[in-house]
Formats: sequence, C-alpha cells, structure tokens
Amino acid sequence: MLAAQRRDLLLDRLRTEGRVVAKDLAGELGVSEDSVRRDLRELAAAGLCQRVYGGALPVSPAIADHAGREHVAPGSKARVAATAAGLVAPGSTVIMDGGTTALAVVRALPLDLQATVVTHSPTVAAALVDHRDVEVFLLGGRLFRHSLVTCGAAAVEAAQAVTADVFLLGVTGVHHETGLTTGDADEAAMKRALARRAADTYVLASAEKIGAASRFAVLPLVEVTGIVTDADLGSAAMRELAATGVNLIT
Repeated sequence: MLAAQRRDLLLDRLRTEGRVVAKDLAGELGVSEDSVRRDLRELAAAGLCQRVYGGALPVSPAIADHAGREHVAPGSKARVAATAAGLVAPGSTVIMDGGTTALAVVRALPLDLQATVVTHSPTVAAALVDHRDVEVFLLGGRLFRHSLVTCGAAAVEAAQAVTADVFLLGVTGVHHETGLTTGDADEAAMKRALARRAADTYVLASAEKIGAASRFAVLPLVEVTGIVTDADLGSAAMRELAATGVNLIT
C-alpha cells in the first residue's frame, strides 16, 4: 500500500472509529509502526488529526479562529445554549467563557434575567448590553486574538477576586481519555483559573467536539459538574464518555 493510500485509510478510520492505534494498524497493514507514526505526523502537521500517545484522535473543527467558528454547527450550538441558559439561576453569579457557543448562550438568556456575569470575553460582555438587569464584569489582560478573550498573568490575577456559582466552560475537544482540551496553552491555563473560582463547572460541548481532541489539556472529566451537549447518546464517543461516569446533560 502506498503512503498516500495509508493516509487516506488513517483519515477514514478516524472518521468511522474515532481513533487510530499505531501498533494495531501497523500489524493489520503489514508495515512498521514507524511508517504509521510518520503518516500520523504528516497528517497532524496538516491539521488533520491530533496525535496522542500510541496513535491519534480526530482533530476538533473548533480550533479555527473566532470568525471561522461562527459558521461551524450553529444549530448544534443553539441547542446546547438553550439548555445551558437554564443553568443560570436568577440572582446567581456566573462566569462565562469566550467563544461562539457562549455567545449563543447570551442570546438564549431571558432579557429580564437578574444576575451577575463575569467574563474574559469582550464579545460576550458586549452581547450582554441589552440585558439591563445583568451586572457585567469584564476581566482585563492580554487579548488573545484567535479566540477574542483575555488571558495571561494579568487576567489570571483578576480572576482570583471572583467567586461564582457556575462557570460555563468552552473547549474544543471532549474525549473519554484525554478529557477536556483546547488549542492554546495560555487559554487552557485561563480556563483552569476560572474553573477554580466557581462552585460548579459545566462544559458547553456541541456535537462536533465530542470524541475530538486538541493539543492542550484544560481539565480532567472528574473535575466538572456536567457536560452540556446535543450529541447522539447512542454514538460510540458518547457511550465511552458515559462509561467514565461524567454527568451528560442532553
């Protein structure tokens, strides 16, 4: 089998099975593990998979920049947002992550909601302007242009002054083995800092993020209260998540 054919097979296995184990595929094809690993390195360099120990996982489409993510699965995000909005109780203090799903949550909140929202996303803060009974606190810091959120030491320090009831966390990947992941190390650190300031952390995970992975770990599954998703409960990725004991809110 030619290298190009192997790479096509790898991509097909990632789509259909949700993972590739280098040792198993090498034995199946009668080639060396080094050959399969080289193929995976090339696919990862092209942004077509996420390498992990022993093989690879599907790459998340949510690693695109903010503008690009606006066109990824808008219906799925709207369904997740409608459920997540119900987690924001009147009178509560909520930390809202950045991202397009968080913006969808803002649109799903009642205009007469009375609450306090803390966010490191200028776009989320601006979207809350019409919610006149929502007190908005914007955390300052270095602007990460890819996701239009603040992060870095100043933002993490500002987060230490916050205590919240709920954190609505956005990630790019949710996987039963790698946990919650995102594409930038500083952004991952900021998400962890915010999670430490809330009593409960709920993950906003539209279907395309389930079973996918990105480069940097955010939190293990055991450290979140629940995952809000519209993914099919009967899918292999969701069955594997359910087996971990994590609370799936669909």
